[in-house]
Amino acid sequence: MRRGAALVALALVAGCGSLPETHHRPGTGHEVATAAPAPGDPRAEITIAGGKVTPPSGWLEVRRGQTVTLTVTSDVADELHVHGFDIGKELQPGKPAVVSFTADMTGVFEVETHESKLVLIQLAVT
Repeated sequence: MRRGAALVALALVAGCGSLPETHHRPGTGHEVATAAPAPGDPRAEITIAGGKVTPPSGWLEVRRGQTVTLTVTSDVADELHVHGFDIGKELQPGKPAVVSFTADMTGVFEVETHESKLVLIQLAVT
């Protein structure tokens, strides 16, 4: 049973970037963000500059049914992607991109950029 769970976890992580690239490069890991929103707050403001994510990648915990709003400002063109919900948004340099959606599924969902393969946040819906 453990092996099956490990394979599922590996398949989920491998979705848009290699494990070494998305988990071991500074600013792309799953560190707990020191400035993360309070649990239950369905909003996050994220900045990408010089290939680094601010605040550092962490968790955004929300309840099922809440409307999640992510505001991402990048210094380079890229695409924001919310896994599981299959939501994408073009990022234009210096212009905040806002994505709002109802968290109608439970689980943990990675939010990342496609071109630079940066992990922005892990969305935990309970």
